[in-house]
This record gives sequence, structure tokens and C-alpha cells, in this order.
Amino acid sequence: MVLLEAWVTAAANWIWGPPLLFLVTGGGLFFLLYSRFLPLVHFGHGLSVIAGRHDKPDDPGQISHYQALSVALAATIGMGNIAGVAVAISFGGPGAVFWMWISAIVGMATKYFTCSLAVMYRGRDSAGEVQGGPMYVIVEGLGRGWKPLAQLFCVAGLFGCLPIFNVNQLTQAVADIVLMPAGISDDMVSDAAVGATFFTLAAIVMLGGLTRIAHVAAGLVPFMVVFYFVAVIGVLLVNAEAVPTYLALIFTDAFAADFYKGEAMMGGALGGLIILGARRAAFSNEAGIGTAPMAHGAAKTSEPVHEGLVAMIGPVIDTLIVCTLTALAILVTDVWRTSGADGVTLTANAFAAAYPGFGQYILLVCILSFGLSSLFSYSYFGAKCFSFLFGAENRGLYNGMYLASILFAAVSSMSLIVNFVDFMFALMAIPTMVSAVLLSPKVVAETKRYFAVRRARENRGAPA
Repeated sequence: MVLLEAWVTAAANWIWGPPLLFLVTGGGLFFLLYSRFLPLVHFGHGLSVIAGRHDKPDDPGQISHYQALSVALAATIGMGNIAGVAVAISFGGPGAVFWMWISAIVGMATKYFTCSLAVMYRGRDSAGEVQGGPMYVIVEGLGRGWKPLAQLFCVAGLFGCLPIFNVNQLTQAVADIVLMPAGISDDMVSDAAVGATFFTLAAIVMLGGLTRIAHVAAGLVPFMVVFYFVAVIGVLLVNAEAVPTYLALIFTDAFAADFYKGEAMMGGALGGLIILGARRAAFSNEAGIGTAPMAHGAAKTSEPVHEGLVAMIGPVIDTLIVCTLTALAILVTDVWRTSGADGVTLTANAFAAAYPGFGQYILLVCILSFGLSSLFSYSYFGAKCFSFLFGAENRGLYNGMYLASILFAAVSSMSLIVNFVDFMFALMAIPTMVSAVLLSPKVVAETKRYFAVRRARENRGAPA
């Protein structure tokens, strides 16, 4: 296991080098400029689409705009926002948060392009169901000759969409917050027992298919975001005098990299810090990775622009809001300097410091809702990849693989899990971003058509 961990870590560090950073972040910047900052200009219109003001009951698809966003957010607002941010600060210091913000802003444009394409170039699986996602965008948009690129995405998606990081951190949280204080030792037996519990919960929800997953996600996401927001605001109020200091430190350390502990890249510590921020942002909002287009490609709509506008709201919620809240909680309580912990334990220490005696239990409620929602959503993404490769009639085999990975993750080390997922996400990003860049003129043309029609309707006094 030690040797395997070393290999996986080396592979993740290698693939997340300057070329991939340029593809993911540079590609997002290209989309932002090419679209003339459309995600920022039309943010309000995206909110109206989510509210259902433009829905048509006979539109193709399986779930509503809100449910599609909920499924996507249920995957992204997970342990990456609680444990992933803690990992970023542990290894990069406050400055890592700034580069997560930058990645999220350009990620809004990436989400707009990739999720608009997911509706523009839907395909049908072997069962005849209409499906969306990077694999269908590649085959339907670029042509059958590009199918190997679609297959690369799906192979990486089979493993990248396993719930191993979420389960690993959920298990650690339960051990740290519940089992160890109760005198139960944290060993492989207890970890396996916790993993078996999550195995059962995941099986109940995910075997009900997309409809059940969407309904569970739609119910969980608003609750968990609001509850977590209120809990962290309390942490910040308790430490109000420290908030301005650490907000300033996020900006200054973003360029000083005084707390960065990783390997120097692109010429120094600052390069390493930028890449760390991009990696953790990718894990947080998954812009450019390709999971969100699989959810948004199932939305009931005939307007690709609608789904692109809905999708671009995701990075605002999960990175600019939720990740920032987590980061500030860790920073203002000073546990990032004093505890020596990382991952979800570091965030738990922050809550315990702000709410002595019960803070860690507040976080446990958040962790369970965040982690379990991700657990359900990722199964849908992986199953879609499996169906593309091996046929929709065989997707049940992936469910077995998915559930088995829960038990493996519960007893594995965090470093192995994080780097394995990072490596697979990188492999998923290559087909997603390459296809989106090549097809970006199609998105711009569709966007111009949509807003031209909308302006014409408004001029006639008809509903837009």
C-alpha cells in the first residue's frame, strides 16, 4: 500500500502539471473572453431559468432544471468543500483559496460551454434513452472518428466517479467525532463497519435510478447549504475580529506563497500554489471535468443556452460561497496553524474551537448530508460512463463495483484516495476540455441565436 500510494501520488503530480493547468484554467479563461463575459452578464437570467419560468412540459429530457442543478451540486457540494478545502489550506496556506476563486470564476464560463454542448449534442444509449455528457458531445459533435476520446473519458469516469474520497472522509469524521470519544478504537474493523453502513444507504437510493437520486438531491441540497451557511456564519461571528485579517491574508499570500509546503512547480512555490488551487477547485466545482454535463444533459429543455446558464451558477454556490465559508472557518479559528491535522479533521477542529463541546457534532450533520448526497449522485455519473462503454443493459454491474469501492475507501489512506481521484479527474478533463474548445464556435452561434430571438420577442411584447 505504501508503494502504491507513492506511485499514485507521483502520477497525480505529473499529470496536474502546467499543460493540464493551461488546458483547464486557460480554457476557462478562453471561454470567458470568447463569450464576452456572458456568465456574469446573464447571471440573473440563469436564476429565472432555475425558477422554472421558461419550462415547457413537452421538452425532451428526464429531470427539471432545478433537479439537474441539484444533482450536479449534490456531487460538487460534498466532501471537497469541507475536506478538500482543508487539504488545500494544509498544504498551501490561505493563498490557495484565492486561486480556487479564480478557477471558479473562469469555471463559470467552462460550465456554460460544456453544459450547453451537453444539450446541443445529446445521443441515445443502447436502450434508446436520450443521454447527455462529454462522451455524447464528442461522438455527436465531433464525429465517430473521435470515439476513442469519448472512451477515454468514460474509462476515467468509471474510476473518477467512485465515491472513495467522500466515503474515506465520512469514515474519518465518524471515527474522530463519534467513535473515539465514545472509547471505540479507530481501526480497520470499526472503519469497515462504518463503510458497511454507507454501503447500505447508497444501495437504497442509487438502485432507484436517476429519478430517485434527483428527488433526494433536490431535497438535501437546499437544507445542507442553508444549514452549513448558518453554522459557519456563527463561527465567523465568534471570531469576528480575525475575519478582516484573514481575508487580507488570502490575497497577499496568493502571491507570496509563504505557507506553501508542496513541491515547487513552474519555477517556484507560487507555481505550485496556483496548481494546488486549481486542483482543489476542480475537485470542488468540477468545471471542465465533465460530470456536470452528464447531469445537465438529462434536463428537460430544448434550449441549450438555458442549461448552460443554469450550470454556470454551480461554481458560485459550491466554490465562491461554500468553499470560502469553510476556508474562513479554518483560518479564523487558527486551527490550520496549531492542530497539525488535515482533511475533515481540520474542519472539525475549527468547529470545535468555535463551539466548545458540541461544534464537532454540528459539522457531523453537515458532513453526513454533504457526503451522502455526493455518494448518491456520483453513482449516476459512473453508471452513464459504464453504459456508454458496455451497454445500458449492463449498468447494474457498475453499481456492484461502485458499492464495493465504498468498503475499500473506508479502510484506505486519505493521501492514496485524494491523488487517485485527482489523476482520474485529470484524464476526464482532457476529453471534456478538448471537445469544448473545438466546438466552442457552435456554442457562441447558438447563444447569439437564442438572445436574438429573445430580444425580438421582447420588442413584440411577447413573453421572453
